[in-house]
Amino acid sequence: MIENKTETKVNIYRSLASFQQEVEIIHKGTKGYGYSYSDLPTIFKVINPLLQKNGLGFTQLLDNNSIITTLFHIESGETITSTSNIPSDVSLKGMNEFQVLGSAVTYIRRYALSSMLGIITDKDTDASGEQLPKKVSVGLNNYGKDKPAISNDRFEKGVEKVSNDEITKDAFLKMLESFELSEVQKASLKLL
Repeated sequence: MIENKTETKVNIYRSLASFQQEVEIIHKGTKGYGYSYSDLPTIFKVINPLLQKNGLGFTQLLDNNSIITTLFHIESGETITSTSNIPSDVSLKGMNEFQVLGSAVTYIRRYALSSMLGIITDKDTDASGEQLPKKVSVGLNNYGKDKPAISNDRFEKGVEKVSNDEITKDAFLKMLESFELSEVQKASLKLL
């Protein structure tokens, strides 16, 4: 959902375009479970001086199960707003529901802000813990039978073997045809 405070958006888009010409790629620096990403403090350190220079600011407010990201032009009051839903059906190994919520909020904030500003923060499969396989798998293989979910441990070991040239990417993908993959696992495959 995108809303605008004013019908005229010339100032905010001009400032955003100027910001985008100046902002650098924000290199990954934080390591998670089998991945690296740019954390919020790193992103803020890069973008805040450039936002100020270009007369821009932002807010990210929680609203029930959503985060509302608003980019605003300081002088004109023009805004661009985006709403991102916070997933509630995720379980992460070793985390209670409040830790999972905190991880989800941080994850959505990072991606909503990056998307709003059009910045690049390197490859990012994100998550602070291991996603647990769903109890009921969905999807049918070529034989009409349900596919089992692959555990994140087993999946990550396979990714590591591909990265270390212990097995080929094609061999790993062939093995995965027998399993139903989570959305996080599917996203990880795109980065191989």
